[in-house]
Amino acid sequence: MKNSEALKRDLDRIDGKSYRLYKDLEGAYNFGSYTLSIDHVQGDPFASPSRVRVIVNQTTSKFPKELYDNKIKNIAVADYLTREFYSNINRCNAKVFGSGKSGLIAISRCPQEILNRTSIIIDEDKIEARFYVGFPASGRSVLSKELEKILYNVIPSIVEKTLIYKNIDSEKLINRVKLVEDQEHIRRSLRHRGLIAFIANGSRLPRESGISTKVLKGGVAFVSPKELEVEFNTESKGKLLGMGIKEGVTLIVGGGYHGKSTLLKALELGVYNHIEGDGREFVITDESALKIRSEESRCVTKTDISLFINNLPNGRDTVEFYSENASGSTSQAANIIEGIESSAKVLLIDEDTSATNFMMRDDLMQKLVAKEKEPITPFIEIVRPLYEQKGISTIIVVGSCGDFFDVADTVIQMDSYQAKDVTKEAKELSKGHITKRIKDRDIKIAISFNRTVKAGTIKSGEKGIKTKAIGLDTLSINREDIDLRAVEQIVDSEQVNAIGSIMKWAEASIMNRGLGFENMVDNILYEIEQNGLISMEKLRDGSGSLAMPRKQEIMAAYNRYRNLKV
Repeated sequence: MKNSEALKRDLDRIDGKSYRLYKDLEGAYNFGSYTLSIDHVQGDPFASPSRVRVIVNQTTSKFPKELYDNKIKNIAVADYLTREFYSNINRCNAKVFGSGKSGLIAISRCPQEILNRTSIIIDEDKIEARFYVGFPASGRSVLSKELEKILYNVIPSIVEKTLIYKNIDSEKLINRVKLVEDQEHIRRSLRHRGLIAFIANGSRLPRESGISTKVLKGGVAFVSPKELEVEFNTESKGKLLGMGIKEGVTLIVGGGYHGKSTLLKALELGVYNHIEGDGREFVITDESALKIRSEESRCVTKTDISLFINNLPNGRDTVEFYSENASGSTSQAANIIEGIESSAKVLLIDEDTSATNFMMRDDLMQKLVAKEKEPITPFIEIVRPLYEQKGISTIIVVGSCGDFFDVADTVIQMDSYQAKDVTKEAKELSKGHITKRIKDRDIKIAISFNRTVKAGTIKSGEKGIKTKAIGLDTLSINREDIDLRAVEQIVDSEQVNAIGSIMKWAEASIMNRGLGFENMVDNILYEIEQNGLISMEKLRDGSGSLAMPRKQEIMAAYNRYRNLKV
């Protein structure tokens, strides 16, 4: 390992020369209190910034081991320090001149959800920060003095303020760790209590706007109906009261703009822990809960949708259904089946984003169109057997179809953002037609999950396999786009990055084992559990821009890949 003086000499040597000579700087340098590692230098000033790491030994950083001695706490600490590093970039950065991305310093910009990331790695030996630096240039010539400002002034200041325990706000860090422990305690307790979700009293669910994640100032605080109120005891917050949503079929009803979709959105993001101040810190949902919607034009590859769709007029196979351009109803059927294949135990559905003919069919239509002439078995007839036979619960936002009262265990009305238990009233209005229809049909839930993802699904090009996240909505693999717009529980583009790395890693490492689809993904998750998300970066040259997706999102991305081979 070279020392910092050697780096300064190299900077002086290449000043004003061709930008490509920055490559000579790659390597590790001893800066006394930490090691600076320049892992990859960008090809030109307009390319993606250079990848850099700072490694501080715990003998210097002195973070108490009890703050990060299990996975949950470790994620909380790394998330907190990533946010601090990001803030300190803005506080410490000096003005740097140059073309392209000259002077840019960047680390993960975290949303309000707390995710397992590769931006900060902490263990009992060291703490490591992975970030990006735009090496300065004039045109395509080296500007050494500008880079020197960054490496010898800015970065040391950020390191001192972020990665040395005595210099951070330890009380805030400790409180963040305690908050995450409380959130996880409730999430782990849900199934033991027969619950699929919990919304604490005082939670603030409304957001500033439909495109903002920030809490609406002055928004109505949530209060549970007394009939649905449950209590959790937490280590740091003590007793928490709130609404418990029981296993089974739950309807969320109410007039327009009264908070139905706001509640559902909070529940779909409740699969993640949230930072303090978000307003949804104690909206806790079963970790496998999956948002389902209609998704016209998506591809479907050998998915068994026969539970919902059968006897197509053209004799088309629905046990191994294939479509390049699925309709609203077939796409929603596929999304549910694929969700079940991914071990989702809770389905979250909004009537507004569903295919009407998939969700229900009323008595008049049943009388006009004979059962044998309608290939679709509507979801309203499947939702109860799905719970009773497979233990899969459903939460549905319903605004226009009272027939769902028949199959519901719980009906929650949102009235001016306040929840009311109207189960008794809904049942009194129910006519029992749907229950009779289900009984008469004697529906048995039998789904075939025998798909195996074949090697060669992702082909290597001349430059290997190139993956790129384009926002939250798109993963590009060798310029073939996977449309993830309907995978609504992705909250960070770095999760999309991680899915790309996972798919790339799987193609190289386990795709030739002949594993079933879910088993293959479980093997990937086991590798990550054993060796960290960082293990997926073997093919990404050590970047720090991955955030952990759930199993459900990984499988959803495969299912939407048009080159999928099963």
